[in-house]
Amino acid sequence: MVTYIVRRLVTAVLILFGASFIVYLLTAASGDPLAELRASNAPNREQLIQARVELLDLNTPAPLRYFGWLSGAVQCAVPFVGNCDLGRSIQGEAVTDALTRAVGNTIMLVTAATVLAIIIGISLGIITALRQYSGLDYGVTFMSFLFFSLPIFWLAVLLKEFGAIGFNNFLTDPDIPLSSILVVALVSGVIFTILAGGTVKRKALAFLIGAVAAGGLLYLLNLIDWFTRPGLGPIVILVFGVAIAYGITLLTAGLKNRKALYSALIMVALGLVAYYVVNPFLGAATIWLLLFLAVVTVGVGMGVGFLLGGYDRAQSMRTAALTGFLMAGLIVLDRFMVTWPSYVSNSRIRGRPIATIGASTPGLEGDFWIQGLDNFTHLLLPTLALLLASLASYSRYSRASMLEIMNMDYIRTARAKGLSERTVVMRHAFRNALIPLATLVAFDIGALIGGAVITEQVFAFSGMGQLFVQALLRTDPNPIMGFFLVVGILALVFNLIADLVYSVLDPRVRVKA
Repeated sequence: MVTYIVRRLVTAVLILFGASFIVYLLTAASGDPLAELRASNAPNREQLIQARVELLDLNTPAPLRYFGWLSGAVQCAVPFVGNCDLGRSIQGEAVTDALTRAVGNTIMLVTAATVLAIIIGISLGIITALRQYSGLDYGVTFMSFLFFSLPIFWLAVLLKEFGAIGFNNFLTDPDIPLSSILVVALVSGVIFTILAGGTVKRKALAFLIGAVAAGGLLYLLNLIDWFTRPGLGPIVILVFGVAIAYGITLLTAGLKNRKALYSALIMVALGLVAYYVVNPFLGAATIWLLLFLAVVTVGVGMGVGFLLGGYDRAQSMRTAALTGFLMAGLIVLDRFMVTWPSYVSNSRIRGRPIATIGASTPGLEGDFWIQGLDNFTHLLLPTLALLLASLASYSRYSRASMLEIMNMDYIRTARAKGLSERTVVMRHAFRNALIPLATLVAFDIGALIGGAVITEQVFAFSGMGQLFVQALLRTDPNPIMGFFLVVGILALVFNLIADLVYSVLDPRVRVKA
């Protein structure tokens, strides 16, 4: 394994060297970095041209100039040197500074969208494969391809119009009319009917439950003015926690494993106690404090699962740890909701919290929770745009992979041995269905770091995509090469990760030297 990784890394270095040389020559031949200054009428035009020639070393032939750039780029890969030099842009800004800012914005933009698209898309694909040719299958297929076929810029504009402007207008007087409540109840009933399937009686009952639950909840939230002063509170956290405990146990261990279920329910009780114990300290929270508390929560969950044991101690530990982590997430979510009125009433927000441009509100001051809400409101719409556009590929690939796996001989053998359907699906089929998706996920993550150009343009995000496009328009070689270096390294790294994931998902696959 180590020999294989080393060989792949050496090959990756040679590929980067050859590809970067070709890209540098193509960039140098694609245009004239001095064209803008040559067309200028400025009285000091010759001085400006000479300054740019010296800045970009344009008197040196491009092949030789590449090795000058390479000598600075190599230092970026040497630890503890601290002298990473990728040159300067035609404006005189260090490329490393521009890349650091752009990569940070892009990662912030695409991380949540990518993770949610992977989780939701694969989950929908697995579920629709298990219920092939059902109403749910047709509905998910239709919606997936609908959002996939919509131009991303048009989808982004619709989200800005209805998700930002419309919702901000609603918050000025958050009163939901009865007609809207009835429409939401009707739509919810239809969704529940599709999810339920089965006989007509079962579908009718599902429609009734979905419609009454959605309509009643919306009416209650409107009655207590929840949209102005949102929050979960201990009762809602307890209800959601119990539901999470049963859901996690069902998926990871099965409800027949009572020890695992009891471990999860104990973590719900401990989470409810922590709601009162930890809340006074969350006023001065930082990201590091929350990460520390998350690690402690997972550790406590694993300890509870270990102590309760059962016939499969690992299942109890895993179930308790996941339940505890999600309970902690509910507590953090409640704290953000409690902070919402202070954020909305801030003088920099002016009662219109859902942002349409930028990555943050200029001049906004506040604690960790205020800043966190500001980041969330700025990322909400672009994240939704990227998420909706990405769902189709993940759901379709996972559906096709799961259908192929479910028709294989070893799945029929597992069922013939008397294993439960949950065990067949989760332990035998699901893991093998992920193998073809490993390549897709790895390459998508690497590519997205290169920037979502159109989304960044619509929402005014200064990310990697915008950096690359602007550098191309100006024929600015150093930012282009910096972009290529980052994206090329990520593509090769994630390609290697995909190969290694194969051996983890499938014991039959062994990477050998």
